[in-house]
Amino acid sequence: MRSLPVADPGIPDARGPLRYLWWVARGQAVPLLAGVGLAVLWWLGQALVPAALGKAIDAMAAADAGTLIKWSLVVLGLGVVQAVAGVTRHRFATFAWLSAAYRTVQVTVRQAARLGATLPKRLSTGEVVSVGNSDIAHIGNAMDILLRGAGAVVAIVAVTVILIATSVPLGLVVLIGVPLMAAAVGPLLKPLHRRQHAQRDLQGDLATRAADIVAGLRVLRGVGGEQVFAARYREESQRVRQAGVRVASVESLLEGAQILLPGVLIACVTWLGAHFALDGRITPGQLVAFYGYAVFLIAPLRTLTEAADKLTKGHVAARRVCRILSLQPEITGGDGRLSAGPNTLPGTLRDGESGVEVRPGRLTALAAAAPEDAIAVADRLGRFAPGDVTLGGAPLAELPLAEVRRHILVADNGARLFTGRLRDELDVRGTATDEDVRQALYASCAEDIVAALPEGLDAHVAESGREFSGGQQQRLRLARALLADAQILILVEPTSAVDAHTEARVAERLGKARAGRATLVCTTSPLVLDRADHVLYVEDGVVRAEGTHRELLGRVPAYRATVTRGEG
Repeated sequence: MRSLPVADPGIPDARGPLRYLWWVARGQAVPLLAGVGLAVLWWLGQALVPAALGKAIDAMAAADAGTLIKWSLVVLGLGVVQAVAGVTRHRFATFAWLSAAYRTVQVTVRQAARLGATLPKRLSTGEVVSVGNSDIAHIGNAMDILLRGAGAVVAIVAVTVILIATSVPLGLVVLIGVPLMAAAVGPLLKPLHRRQHAQRDLQGDLATRAADIVAGLRVLRGVGGEQVFAARYREESQRVRQAGVRVASVESLLEGAQILLPGVLIACVTWLGAHFALDGRITPGQLVAFYGYAVFLIAPLRTLTEAADKLTKGHVAARRVCRILSLQPEITGGDGRLSAGPNTLPGTLRDGESGVEVRPGRLTALAAAAPEDAIAVADRLGRFAPGDVTLGGAPLAELPLAEVRRHILVADNGARLFTGRLRDELDVRGTATDEDVRQALYASCAEDIVAALPEGLDAHVAESGREFSGGQQQRLRLARALLADAQILILVEPTSAVDAHTEARVAERLGKARAGRATLVCTTSPLVLDRADHVLYVEDGVVRAEGTHRELLGRVPAYRATVTRGEG
């Protein structure tokens, strides 16, 4: 059923992944800034511990009990600060992760609703699904690492200042060594970025393949194609695995660099500090402090390397999201208005290209020699394809899409049943009474489906309504379309999957259920055509004849051949 409401147009700027990440960060500026402040406090609490320990050791060497107690209490206080700041920082980091991830889900879903039928034409199912599977995690990680990364930078600067103030050579070793390590890691980021991008593409393709196989499993079993498609899936899965191994090879070098490079810096600082202590240039306590600083620097330096990795992955993920957000709907609306009120029939809906007219208060049937002609007419009338269509004399293209969707509903066999309580899936607007639901089920001959369910309308519908047969799904979709109570309803082959007896009952009840409304049924079923008030015969995309079903059978041979399949 293609009558979703037009989504809120509040889509972020999609001109680049960096702009998108900035938009996500700006949307949670206060928690991020609070988290950064706490991360700085947390890192500084750790950075100052070696200095306090050094002072305590010097006090112990000098047998100064009062100073020893004072610095011991300082160490205890720094531990308390670390504990409190660490716990609170983690809470803010988790909030930033969740906020970034689910803001991405929200804008992606909003954009999908806005694009409507345009989305599946431009992107595969796997591409969109992968945003919710993996990309949101990478974008969340990018926001999370900003907190610890900013604190790590401040901690490194603070330690460098302390080292320079204590010993200029040792401070310069750290001051020069840190940028050198960052420069050494830099060449690994570009191939990592490229390989992650390639792996992400393959994952999207594999997700699409899996969705196709699951959706068509019944058909594959019928034609014996399970092994063929399973082999194709295995082949694509191996390509994803190989791409993952290529990513992991670069990531392993990055992980190794996180250990090796800080270790080299620690060794240099410890070696120099030991020589300075032997020469009497620094005290034993300062030597212990220098060693503590060198060991401490491993954590912030690894955090910076981790930040480079996560920000790279977040950039790749944001690029994928921007690809979706940058798409524009093929069909857009204008700013015109209808003279009719919200509960008043707006007038005749007319397709200028084919000559099809849907009049108020009439059940009109459209029989097309080629099924694709009927689908094309329905798409134009429902404003899912461009065309010269008017509603009450007003060009449909000049009306806002929200206005069009409020008046016109197109229901075809491509519509899905969604997961949830059956009543909620039938009454999508939540405004129908029990009597309304009963009448819709009666008109669509779906009462037996509900009666067979132990929980009735409270039964849970599985994904795509897979527990129902094709005919049952079609009748439930028809009930849902009738419950929407659109002023103009366009049905495309609503009885193609039901037996002749059920089809005859649906044809008899449909006109009564839609009394006073405008209805167009695209079908070649004689049972439905015979119950229509007016029948249009379309050939080569144009109305060639019109009248009642029996009139057209008698005077239009092409119509007779179409609806009787050459049996008349």
